[in-house]
Amino acid sequence: MTDKKHVHLIGICGTAMASLAGMLRRRGFRVTGSDAAAYPPMSDFLAALDIPVSQPFAVDNLQPPPDLVVVGNAISRGNVELEHVLDQRIPFCSLPQILHDEFLRGKEVLVVAGTHGKTTTTSMLAWIFHTAGLQPSFLIGGIAENFGSSFQLGQGKHFIIEGDEYDTAFFDKGPKFLHYFPDSIILTSVEFDHADIYKDLDAVETAFKRLVNLVPRRGRIIAFDTGESLERCLARAFCPIEKYGSSANATWQITNLQLEPGRTAWSVIRDGKPWADFEYALAGEYNVWNATAAAAMAAGCGISREEIAAAMKTFKSVKRRLEVRAKVNGVTIIEDFAHHPTAIAVTLSALRSNYPGARLWAILEPRSNTLRRNVLQNELAKSLALADEVVVANVFKSEAIPEAERLDLADVAAQIQKHGRRARMVPTVEGIVQLVAPELRSGDVVAILSNGGFGGIYEKLPERLKSLGASNSQSSSTENKMVLS
Repeated sequence: MTDKKHVHLIGICGTAMASLAGMLRRRGFRVTGSDAAAYPPMSDFLAALDIPVSQPFAVDNLQPPPDLVVVGNAISRGNVELEHVLDQRIPFCSLPQILHDEFLRGKEVLVVAGTHGKTTTTSMLAWIFHTAGLQPSFLIGGIAENFGSSFQLGQGKHFIIEGDEYDTAFFDKGPKFLHYFPDSIILTSVEFDHADIYKDLDAVETAFKRLVNLVPRRGRIIAFDTGESLERCLARAFCPIEKYGSSANATWQITNLQLEPGRTAWSVIRDGKPWADFEYALAGEYNVWNATAAAAMAAGCGISREEIAAAMKTFKSVKRRLEVRAKVNGVTIIEDFAHHPTAIAVTLSALRSNYPGARLWAILEPRSNTLRRNVLQNELAKSLALADEVVVANVFKSEAIPEAERLDLADVAAQIQKHGRRARMVPTVEGIVQLVAPELRSGDVVAILSNGGFGGIYEKLPERLKSLGASNSQSSSTENKMVLS
């Protein structure tokens, strides 16, 4: 599209769609969008870019007709805007298609893929390239705090992109990342996920095998050194493979790991020889894996270990990844984008190391298409049992999941209690706030786990704590006055 035309995005508030909107705007297109509901951080992000968002979906949002419509992968037949686009034969495409055609073509494309850790690893890699002065372009499925953005259009030759295995659009059920034609990839992990589109682990592995098959011989694959599924996906690669992890067989071996409150440090041995020492403020062993993968890819692109170490030391994080949302009356409230039992487990383990001795709460909204189903129910209960107190809301839009496939909350609670932890099922956000707030005490850490807005709990729980603190303070003041009189 050489002319600067009007592009409309249906489902604009998804992280990738909002980022694409910003990229198109920077390129000079007129950009509009629509969604069922907008919530932070992407609603704030779009507002800052001055991109109008219409709510809810409506035919009027397409008046006058745009030159091109980008259909988000969450949009399906029956959506009023999509039906109008089809009826009127307005040109449309998917997000990955326009990404490839408008932004990736002619770049050296580095794709970060895997079931877990994609967003943080992509952010780290982009920050390393940026601080090294390589002016990369990037697209991340979240807001990278170092940039205050989820995208950048740089003058350099590299485009760093988070590669999502989720499907592309209602008319293209293949994974998004197959449209990106990578020169090199990072592969963090391969597990069963996205139970709404993948039948089983074999189907997930097939998607990643196809991604591996796209990497040219001159490219590289940086892969985690643990996992049978991952090994199967790598078996027929045509390019060099470099492993990272803690095993002695890893090309990039992690040693001397130190997990301390507010500080994580480790060393990397490369091909059996000491290579570099790193440190940063992030918590969790899993983030050390992510960082080492990013370091390995950066080193292969000619960035020095000194430049990589300097970037690591100043790396912040990603919005909604162990993000401290509030500190009220000594209670720390943290948000994390929890979409899978493994992600929940590593998040809670990271909080244990970062807040030693704290009473740890896990408040979960089963919202992802995997967590809403019972396919990983046992694993979910085991992960949640890493917290001291567990509260679980109703399954998000449970009516959309056949009852035989739906997550059984009573069973999850029973399993958690077998692990020696208390678990309570509370249907609504309001009920959770009313139940939990009076029980919280100074020193507690509350992990709120959801990949959505969770009914505004991130704001409602701190507000309730503040009001309780104020009333307790008034009560104490009244009691003191009575004693003095």
